[in-house]
Amino acid sequence: MLAAFAWYVALAVGGTAVVWKGSSTLERSSERLATWYGLPRAVQGAVVVAVGSSFPELSSVVIATWLHGTFDLGVSAIIGSAVFNLLVIPALSGILADGVEADRTLVYKEAQFYMIAVSVIVITFALAVIYNPVLPLDSGSGQLSGVVTRPMALVPVAFYGVYVFTQYQDTQDHVTPDSTGDIDLLRQWGALAVSLVVIAVAVEGLVTSARGFSRLFDTPDFLWGLTIIAAGTSLPDTLVSVRAARADRGVVSLANVLGSNVFDLLVAVPAGVLVAGRVTVNFAVAVPLLGFLTLATVVVFGVLRTELALSKGESWGLLVIYLLFIAWMVLETFDVTNTVPGA
Repeated sequence: MLAAFAWYVALAVGGTAVVWKGSSTLERSSERLATWYGLPRAVQGAVVVAVGSSFPELSSVVIATWLHGTFDLGVSAIIGSAVFNLLVIPALSGILADGVEADRTLVYKEAQFYMIAVSVIVITFALAVIYNPVLPLDSGSGQLSGVVTRPMALVPVAFYGVYVFTQYQDTQDHVTPDSTGDIDLLRQWGALAVSLVVIAVAVEGLVTSARGFSRLFDTPDFLWGLTIIAAGTSLPDTLVSVRAARADRGVVSLANVLGSNVFDLLVAVPAGVLVAGRVTVNFAVAVPLLGFLTLATVVVFGVLRTELALSKGESWGLLVIYLLFIAWMVLETFDVTNTVPGA
């Protein structure tokens, strides 16, 4: 058992390191391509950089569902990553940069659309329970499970199309700089393609390590998805946002966080369904987790709206909330609490 534990630890650490390296290349190429095509900063952070840094999360869902047949593991990784992105990344950015500045566009467009994204996922899962229930509601199982089909999965994807459209409208008012610098367009596209392959291989290592820990400690897959995979795949977002915050680009830093979460919920989660064709979702597990994510979103929205900034003190508060979330999940795993039935 000790040898297996050491192997899975090495796999998790190595996978995280390779994800970081591949994502660094991906983000650098994405930023340069965005500069070449003349996109405004908010769009760079919320769409281009966010999609690039969210590729590990997308890979985790596709790989967990396609290669391992565990959609729940992929979804738990997405939710864990979303909570990590929303609480830990702004917190670290605020602490290391001595506060992060926001603006009204970020608060009123990005944050509120993110709230809509959470609602869309909850509604999609609810539709699965209503129209494709796995068990009769009077079976006494205490579970509410439903099958999400490909047509249902297209609903969140369609909402992401609306999000991209709103970002596109912002580009219409943006004045493109005359000079885009010395950028080799073909080389940047090539680097982007290679980085995608590297990240996919590294994420497979993270998924394998998470499943290994689950078997070793006889615990549910979802716990390791919420922690190991979520933290490993969120590292690129962390580095991007902290660097942007320390360079006094608070809007890009926070827009990357919110944009990444919107992509994760509206594209990455449905991607697992589109790959598998149909998947079963335990509504009783998903809703409490998404409920916490909604609560965390409201908290972040509140602190950003007060003075259009995130102070160092507020940043420490966000870290405390994240630690409470992890403690809650551990207690659920060992049946100390039972607020998430079936977890």
